[in-house]
Amino acid sequence: MGSLEEEACLLEDANTEGSSKESLHGKSSAINTSSPLRKKSDLTLVSRVRCPMLRHFLANLQEVILGTKLSVVLPVIPLAFVAQYYGFGRSWVFALSLLGVSALAERISFLTEQIAYYIGPTVGGLVNATCGNAPELIIAIFALSQNKLDMVKYSLLGSVLSNMLLVLGTSLFCGGIANLRKGQKFNRKQAEVNCLLLLLALLCHSLPLLFGMRGRPAVVTAEPTLQLSRASSIVMLIAYLSYLVFQLFTHRQYFEAEEEQEDEEDGESEEAAVIGFWSAIMWLVGLTVLVSLLSEYLVETIEDASNSWGISLRFNSMILLPVVGNAPEHAGAIIFAFKDKLDISLGVALGSATQISMFVVPLCVVVSWTMGINMDLNFNLLETGSLALSIVAVAFTLQDGNSHYLKGLILILLYIVIGACFFVSKSPLNQVNLTDSATKGAIGTIFRA
Repeated sequence: MGSLEEEACLLEDANTEGSSKESLHGKSSAINTSSPLRKKSDLTLVSRVRCPMLRHFLANLQEVILGTKLSVVLPVIPLAFVAQYYGFGRSWVFALSLLGVSALAERISFLTEQIAYYIGPTVGGLVNATCGNAPELIIAIFALSQNKLDMVKYSLLGSVLSNMLLVLGTSLFCGGIANLRKGQKFNRKQAEVNCLLLLLALLCHSLPLLFGMRGRPAVVTAEPTLQLSRASSIVMLIAYLSYLVFQLFTHRQYFEAEEEQEDEEDGESEEAAVIGFWSAIMWLVGLTVLVSLLSEYLVETIEDASNSWGISLRFNSMILLPVVGNAPEHAGAIIFAFKDKLDISLGVALGSATQISMFVVPLCVVVSWTMGINMDLNFNLLETGSLALSIVAVAFTLQDGNSHYLKGLILILLYIVIGACFFVSKSPLNQVNLTDSATKGAIGTIFRA
């Protein structure tokens, strides 16, 4: 009971307390992704409740449910369950579940931020890195359990492309328009590290594809490609763990120095935690369960929704699912760019793309390995080529440490072209794979000649 009363007092005094320097270090740029979408809660009425446990619960409920500008979207979550239970149209279940996952992703980000206040900068950064793309990972695991390997590959690849091109491009464009006269600069060291990791991910994705195009394709089987993909996945996970050590221990100044300097110049103080540690843990577990249920609905209904809307499953998986599912995170990056905090926008866009390509994708390969499912890193010729050109375009865009709106516009247009390419692709995924296999055989024949 005493701990509950202490947390209630913390909630009541949250708006007036400042944060320590450790709290500032405990919040990386990635943890700040959705802060512009949050709003301060008025706890005046809640503080009048006499029962400490009830006051504590109501205060937490107000912070978690009403402490965001996306609270108007949260009612779609029970509507998704109602639509599934009463057998409404499958496309309605898909749309409601997608909006629900989008809103819950922002709330999970908020809860990981609260946890970071209590467990310190290092462990807090690890928690944020683990939970940052939890919805994508949960959706992928459910799709793997139903052996929908193409959906897993295309949804994860779509998340990488949307973060690199759409989110980063819109941030650069909006930031360039808002700061048209003075221009914008960013920390080039952070961008170089992320681009280097993305190039490593591209190599690991390209080798299984090129492996199938080598000479004598008649004797090529899926087993060597699968073994190469699993070995590459282990290498990528090791590289990502090294990246976490680099970011959180040895070279933290690459990722936090610019943000801290801006806060000191502006005289801004970070807010203290507004939820107790164990309360944040329980809410995080509860919201993760909701995300899991909605993710299961998404996986089950995406094909029916694609047929109902006349949109290819490829487009739904690569474009619609990542864009809507990560909308709160995307909005936060754009708002920070408007405020001339481009380093945070880069941390959101490139950090998320790096996390998916270097952690979520290889983890899915390893998880499928333990489940007895043969998932490899061969994302087919068109998808891998789109990824390669996108990474090259982003690397050239960020090479000089300066930004203007034209750079952002080019990235946005590149994403539109890629989206149009997958929109006109109306063939089912299995037919696409057959076409790609034929293409690989033809290329292999050319190589032999």
